[in-house]
Amino acid sequence: MKRLLFFALILSSFGCTTETRYTQQSPEIDIFKSIIGNYVAGEWNEYAAHYADGAVIFFNVTEDYPSSIQEIIAGQKLSIEPLSTYSFDRDEEELEMVMTDEGETWVNYWGLWKGTIAANNKTFEMTVHITSQFVDGKIVKAHGYWNIAPLQMELMQIQEAAATIAEEETLD
Repeated sequence: MKRLLFFALILSSFGCTTETRYTQQSPEIDIFKSIIGNYVAGEWNEYAAHYADGAVIFFNVTEDYPSSIQEIIAGQKLSIEPLSTYSFDRDEEELEMVMTDEGETWVNYWGLWKGTIAANNKTFEMTVHITSQFVDGKIVKAHGYWNIAPLQMELMQIQEAAATIAEEETLD
């Protein structure tokens, strides 16, 4: 009887499948790494191709203000315009894929963004966190958070200084 019970237990374990709930290696992680590379290289069509039609994106906003991938790309192009260089420190990034209790697949990204303002050669670093939900190899929803305030303040000071110089020149 013990052998029969033991045999039944072993056979039932073959029928059980274990689902990966957390990993640091997955096709979705590889896709996300490609997105970071596309951003740095300015490959905007390739970048957009990783998002599903109708994907909703919340970069530094609440869920009341979703953006489309086209709006995100337009904003990213505008934000890098005053920079001479920008990149992500690929040695400082961490990625993980998690499967939620509801069966959703999410990739979490933590990275270090670096940029240099062309007008004064001042460099900035920002920690970035992005979490993206994947369905069938495409991002359908993304949340991203980083503190852009120091960079924006510096750009505002540059604009104010340029406006003051222009005003003084017209007075002379």
